[in-house]
Amino acid sequence: MSSTPKIEVYQRLVKLQQALVDQGLQGALLVQRADVYYFTGTAQDAHLWVRAQGEPVLLVRHSFERARNESPLRDIRPFSRMSELPAQVGWGHVSKGGVIGLEMDVIPAERYLLYTPLFPAAEFTEVSPVIREIRMLKSEYEMTLIRQAASLNDAMFAQVPTMLQEGLTELEFAGKIEAFLRAGGHQGAIRIRSFNQEVFYGHIMAGPSIAMAGVSVGPTGGSGPNPSYPQGASWRRIGRHESVVIDTACAVDGYIVDQARIFSLGKLDAVFHRAHQTALDIQAALVRNAKPGVTGSAMYELALALAQDCPYKEGFMGYPRNVPFVAHGVGLELDEWPIFGRGFDRRLESGMVVALEPKFIFPGQGMAGIENTFWVDSDGLVKLTQFPDEIMEL
Repeated sequence: MSSTPKIEVYQRLVKLQQALVDQGLQGALLVQRADVYYFTGTAQDAHLWVRAQGEPVLLVRHSFERARNESPLRDIRPFSRMSELPAQVGWGHVSKGGVIGLEMDVIPAERYLLYTPLFPAAEFTEVSPVIREIRMLKSEYEMTLIRQAASLNDAMFAQVPTMLQEGLTELEFAGKIEAFLRAGGHQGAIRIRSFNQEVFYGHIMAGPSIAMAGVSVGPTGGSGPNPSYPQGASWRRIGRHESVVIDTACAVDGYIVDQARIFSLGKLDAVFHRAHQTALDIQAALVRNAKPGVTGSAMYELALALAQDCPYKEGFMGYPRNVPFVAHGVGLELDEWPIFGRGFDRRLESGMVVALEPKFIFPGQGMAGIENTFWVDSDGLVKLTQFPDEIMEL
């Protein structure tokens, strides 16, 4: 377990405070766990008050002792009653009509309605885009943790030939993979920012299960173990000559890589190999072109254009619903910025990390495709997940 260095935490806070000044905000009140952890080094139940100028205040409901031991912030206080919030953040000393930033993409409406009477003279505004822009540029400290996650995931894929057996249920096979990752340091939980989304390690499925529409925002779904969790591994038994997708998000000390590979017991039909090669060609084209200065939307349009030239284009990035992206950012959450997707017009910058996933779904049959995590440096994309990209026929 690592502790976030003090200099790392305060460098992040300085960026946030500068953004608050630029937008005319007097402060930001943060409660979402990933954001609080990013700016404090602790994920305890807390409110983080970041003034545009001055020392931030971390108000901890539980556990104060853990927060004090884990976070390098200088002003950490126990906090029990919401009615105390204005006094604790010093709002009485701030001019009326001040603007407070809230994480409006993730806080419940109930919480927003609770803050309103506590700060009657304040105006609330959305601050999450600012936070997400800061978080999408990774430091060298963050890259060290992301590389550790990539190394663990690569080690897992190398062990798949010893785990995959005909007749195992998808859930039994997933359990073997999850046990290996857990023993290697995987934290288990995968954080997702998008509303009402969840994932357990990832999607591990075979044959027709892969093509079953689920609730995931990604291109694959799966039936899942039951209707209450309708995605990922199911009770279906794995057979021969069918694609087996292992699409795992590996999280070490908070930081995630996302990676997918195709295996099979015996030979796969040639159409899967052709589609897989097309996915690799799309990946290669994006690696050549995704350099600092280009937009995520331009990269998505390039991938879409390449997919349109193949005979299985209807299944590109999902079936029957095609998701409007081909890559997503990863970090503390699985769905960070940037996005290689429709309408994402921010330009790539050195320090971003993206999971690139061109995939083709074959209804009733399975999937071909690839996913790797890349770091954007000054020259373009650098591959972090190193296990071979080819279909592995066992």
